[in-house]
Amino acid sequence: MTYPERDPNCLFCKIIAGEIPAKKLLETPDAIVIADINPQAPVHVLAIPRRHIPSAAALTPADATTLLAVIAAANTVARDTGIEATGYRLVMNHGADAGQSVDHLHVHLLGGRALGWPPG
Repeated sequence: MTYPERDPNCLFCKIIAGEIPAKKLLETPDAIVIADINPQAPVHVLAIPRRHIPSAAALTPADATTLLAVIAAANTVARDTGIEATGYRLVMNHGADAGQSVDHLHVHLLGGRALGWPPG
């Protein structure tokens, strides 16, 4: 299935378009990284593709470059914030039971403290 570049009703699409303010830590041609408004760790940011993709379940092989760009953006912020040396977690949620509250693919980068396992 093909999705639009932008969904006019999507919170993250509005942030990407500059219609809603957010603390942007990194912007690349394919992704942005913003601070999470409800951080669960000392470093908790969201890496988001600029193109609207509803969730991980909607990914297709054609999205490989976009997904790589999102992960690379998260990794850059991990290095920039100094958590690369001690470790960090990348999380993608799909659906309400997993905690996805915005229907736009995004990767949570969490770090800056020891993270327990199992999560949840």
